[in-house]
Amino acid sequence: MAEYTQAQTGGTLQRPEGLRGIAADLSSDQRAFKNVSWGKAMMWIFLLSDTFVFGCFLLAYMTARMSTPVDWPNPSEVFALHIGGQELPLILIAIMTFVLISSSGTMAMAVNFGYRRERGRTAALMLLTAVLGATFVGMQAFEWTKLISEGVRPWENPWGAAQFGSSFFMITGFHGTHVTFGVIFLLIVARKVWRGDFDTERRGFFTSRKGDYEIVEIMGLYWHFVDLVWVFIFAFFYLW
Repeated sequence: MAEYTQAQTGGTLQRPEGLRGIAADLSSDQRAFKNVSWGKAMMWIFLLSDTFVFGCFLLAYMTARMSTPVDWPNPSEVFALHIGGQELPLILIAIMTFVLISSSGTMAMAVNFGYRRERGRTAALMLLTAVLGATFVGMQAFEWTKLISEGVRPWENPWGAAQFGSSFFMITGFHGTHVTFGVIFLLIVARKVWRGDFDTERRGFFTSRKGDYEIVEIMGLYWHFVDLVWVFIFAFFYLW
């Protein structure tokens, strides 16, 4: 494999000439990722592909909303809750967003303690993250139940454009599925951390090399991605 040569002055790298220079350019990315583990690299590739999927969904939502001649439902009315004799617009959505964003903080702390080999705190924070994620999914299920009881369907809704129901159920359902799977894997990894599988090199599902808590960081990458996607869904569905 062609390599860049060290200059005699200044300690800079010089590009070889001719075909060896082209080969060095093509192999530079490979060298940049030489020290990245397969698990982390594959998670980044998965998140990149998932970004395209969510991006297509949101673009389809924008197209449907801007092209329909029928009025689009007002989010403040559709997602309002009747509490204490008053209509509170977007109160449930605000709580859901707060819960999910807070879970990003607990996940970040779990990763920090994981690399410190403090398995008790790592497992506890991962469990707390899972609880917050499950709370979010529960509130989303309540939101779906409320809308269905009010007549919203994938093919119609009583507040205007029929495309609203299909777009809402498809995108929020796809995101909710991601959160659900994240909660399941958080529980699996937290249990392994709590038992000390990564310290004793106990063989099993998700158990890697002794003392290697990288799986906690990989879970953190996934969880932060799910939270970031929700920010866009929140802006598109509930604020637009």
